[in-house]
Amino acid sequence: MKIGLALSGGGARGIAHAGVIKALQEHDIKVDHVAGTSAGALVGALFAGGIDIETIFHFFEKSNLFHPKKFAFRQAGFINSSVFIDHISAYIPKDDFASLPLQLSVTATDLNTARLKVFKDGSLYLPILASAAFPGIFTPVEIDENVYVDGGVLNNFPIDLLDDCDIKIGSYVNKIELKNKRLKHSYDVAGRAYAINQYQQDKLKFAQCDLLIEPEGMYKYGLFSFKSLPEIFDIGYQHAMEELSKNGHNLYL
Repeated sequence: MKIGLALSGGGARGIAHAGVIKALQEHDIKVDHVAGTSAGALVGALFAGGIDIETIFHFFEKSNLFHPKKFAFRQAGFINSSVFIDHISAYIPKDDFASLPLQLSVTATDLNTARLKVFKDGSLYLPILASAAFPGIFTPVEIDENVYVDGGVLNNFPIDLLDDCDIKIGSYVNKIELKNKRLKHSYDVAGRAYAINQYQQDKLKFAQCDLLIEPEGMYKYGLFSFKSLPEIFDIGYQHAMEELSKNGHNLYL
């Protein structure tokens, strides 16, 4: 029986995926295929590479995202995506999908063709960076003369990449709050509208999950809330433990 795990995008909220994986491991659920987008691609690659949960947490904690040396000048983004290659290679030594103990698929958006690209073999580092290159913040990533940005633009929840699996588990960290909220600035309105649109698209895929882990309380954390990583991790872990206690038996029916 082959088990697949889909990890959504979500910026700093993506560390909740590591909490979810910890819960799965404590329930002796062994994943065979990981599909990830954006932050989910980063967590997924480290997990597929055999990296333990504590080290995955440290990867995010030590990324030092907004260090001045990472700023891009006269480029299409504030932060230079390429500087993270050294950071990734320190944790995953081989730049090759085939070197990973688990099967991995990551998504990226091709700006030239306006199509989704799924990477699952060949060089590893650039596809991971491309999948996480949030438009306007990180510089696009060029691979084989094509230009890529965040896979979440077209597929933020890649559960559909797990068709080769008998059981599909989804970890989704972008649930929006359905309550009145005062929006003070224009960018608050734009951000809320974008989040609603994305959530409605992603929600259409939830039925594909044999088990969906969708932690509550994620919306209050922004894409770059890296100071809140311990809290976000714990929310993912606790929610996954509760969900597995209630519905984990459904995985084997």
